[in-house]
Amino acid sequence: MKYLRNDPTLKQRRRELRSNQTDAEKLLWMKIRKRQFCGMKFFRQYSIGPYILVFYCPAFKVAIELDGGQHNQPDNKQYDAFRSEYLKAHGIEVMRFWNHEVLNNIEGVLTKILEKVTHPSPPYLKK
Repeated sequence: MKYLRNDPTLKQRRRELRSNQTDAEKLLWMKIRKRQFCGMKFFRQYSIGPYILVFYCPAFKVAIELDGGQHNQPDNKQYDAFRSEYLKAHGIEVMRFWNHEVLNNIEGVLTKILEKVTHPSPPYLKK
């Protein structure tokens, strides 16, 4: 793969995903866009290698993924784990939230994100 970040061959797919957001993605994006969440810059539908991340904060190398029920299926769990390992190998930590968690407890989700970036795991605890 020639491009690690925002591969031009994925540009159309990133656009499609941005224009077809879930309700949970819309809600979280409204809270974190334009540096309104603690001054942190987030990108939406940002690609790293072959994967498109729902949200990404490059300053803290944190990806935020929002999952629906299909992510509870064994094949999808395995794919998500492989994807997270790929991102971790590139220094990116993945935070996962269920769609219903975002929709029903947005403040709790924002608190967890803030805790992650203000109190990151020490390097010796990261696998």
